[in-house]
Amino acid sequence: METELRAALVAWLRSDAVLANLLNAVTEEAPARAAPPWLGLAASASGDWGTKDRAGREVRVAFELHCRGDDPGTAGAVTRAVEARIEALPRAHDGFAVATIRFLRARAEQRPGNLRAVLLEYRFRLLAA
Repeated sequence: METELRAALVAWLRSDAVLANLLNAVTEEAPARAAPPWLGLAASASGDWGTKDRAGREVRVAFELHCRGDDPGTAGAVTRAVEARIEALPRAHDGFAVATIRFLRARAEQRPGNLRAVLLEYRFRLLAA
């Protein structure tokens, strides 16, 4: 279910018109060639979250947003748009259903070359369909 969730998240984020205007790329991992701003699924990990009669997974996903700028608020609007889209992920998918989506934490940092990175971590609880 973890791999299917990652694919669903990338497709969901790519299909948003608002994000399409704000980001140059939405990819798994870092894009091979894309100028900032871009969003990547940096990492994921999963564990059992099944019930007596249904398989389930708790999947933690880290998204990394890269943009340019000296101002700490530079990534604010893009971050809010990404968060809203993640939290609006449809619940029903082929092979699994999303029971809950929870924001866990965020971290922002300035990097060399006037780059800014924002890491967003979410927890998804999934049940087999």
